[in-house]
Amino acid sequence: MVKPDKSIAEKYSNLMGISRGDIQNGRLYSFIDEWYGTPYRFGGMDKDGVDCSGLVFLLQLQVYDQSVPRTCATQVNIIKRKYEEELQEGDLVFFDFDGKQFSHVGVYLQNGYFVHASTRKGVMIARLHDIGIYKYFSRAGSIVVDPTASAQIGSGQ
Repeated sequence: MVKPDKSIAEKYSNLMGISRGDIQNGRLYSFIDEWYGTPYRFGGMDKDGVDCSGLVFLLQLQVYDQSVPRTCATQVNIIKRKYEEELQEGDLVFFDFDGKQFSHVGVYLQNGYFVHASTRKGVMIARLHDIGIYKYFSRAGSIVVDPTASAQIGSGQ
């Protein structure tokens, strides 16, 4: 694992209320720092604008060298469900906005925080338990690498 730059570790530890030593994944936090504030754009995949599933797609590829589906609706099919208290860095968190199931996705970080592409504020870090978003929280889990397992998980197993 790549150690984080001291200034990046300090910035994100302060933002999430954790000690600087808890920021271990330099690739992850450098990626977040590079994309932070990028505006939201539906279907976007670059610094001019990115949507939630595009951010997850790029983050998983660049940070974890793992390819995931491009859309939120298909990303939910490759996770092994977890309870909220079991979440670990890199897990996906899904939300149901506008009455649509699994219409928004983010990546869990730690201490109850996740990174996502907000339609109003662009790429940002938020608390899972923030009043405006937690009521829409619907599912979370870790990405399953084995493609045969994702078929079972997608069917609700």
